[in-house]
Amino acid sequence: MPLTPISTPHAPQAIGTYSQAIRAGNTVYLSGQIPLDPATGEMVAGDMEAQVRRVFENLKAVAVAAGGDLSRIVKLTVYLTDLAHFALVNRVMAEYFSQPYPARAAVGVAALPRGAAVEMDGILEL
Repeated sequence: MPLTPISTPHAPQAIGTYSQAIRAGNTVYLSGQIPLDPATGEMVAGDMEAQVRRVFENLKAVAVAAGGDLSRIVKLTVYLTDLAHFALVNRVMAEYFSQPYPARAAVGVAALPRGAAVEMDGILEL
């Protein structure tokens, strides 16, 4: 099965040796997104809610570039440097997803790239 890289200017460009996403058959593996503004490459200004929204917008842009949308995400992993923000993630997530919600894991981590407080990756089925 050929592997196809997915790329869009509407999400932050990869800042290392990875692709924004890889399609393998009908499955798309979305790389982790942090709250970088794709236009500037800088962390989004604002509070934690603004950061969470930017991450969802980045994931959405990559999902669309792959030929899908957020409703096709079957697995989402959320990485937080402070699990106290999990209720906020749930609230914002409810604006981007509807039932059936994707399978999900939440992981507390010590640090994330570029000093981000949140990162998410996912698996999308086309």
